[in-house]
Amino acid sequence: MKYDLVRLNNNIDKSINVDEVYSFTNEELSGTDLISLDNVKVNGCMFKNSLGNIELDVNVKGVMVIPCAITLKPVDYNFDIHISGELEELMADVSENSTNFQNTIDILPIIWENILLEIPMRVVSDEAKNSDIELKGDGWSFTTNDVEETSSPLSELLNMIDDSEVK
Repeated sequence: MKYDLVRLNNNIDKSINVDEVYSFTNEELSGTDLISLDNVKVNGCMFKNSLGNIELDVNVKGVMVIPCAITLKPVDYNFDIHISGELEELMADVSENSTNFQNTIDILPIIWENILLEIPMRVVSDEAKNSDIELKGDGWSFTTNDVEETSSPLSELLNMIDDSEVK
């Protein structure tokens, strides 16, 4: 997603339209939890602000495919990101080795960094939520934030301690 900035820097054009669709390769996705990330739509523009600095203002939409936390089957997760700011600051946030971009700029690293921030820590497929998947076994069980009242030797002991303190 490289753009020529010469016409914008020389005040020939007031803005540069950004309207692209990008599919990330398996190499780009390695080291992430993403299974696939295709047809990411990037729409917006680049323009000079009142201080003469180039700003980026784009919306990034797409569907990332990530594994279900329970079944590990692929789950589609929609995302919609708005990125806005001065190019120099955005590039500095993305890379410590940001290059001087007087004539051209590649905005893909900015897009990629913002997509990575949108990856949820955990997603559960509708199939796993609505099925009778066995979520316990010999010595283990899947728990959620819901607390269930169960009787265990430890809870009985704690109850006895509480009762003896009251007397």
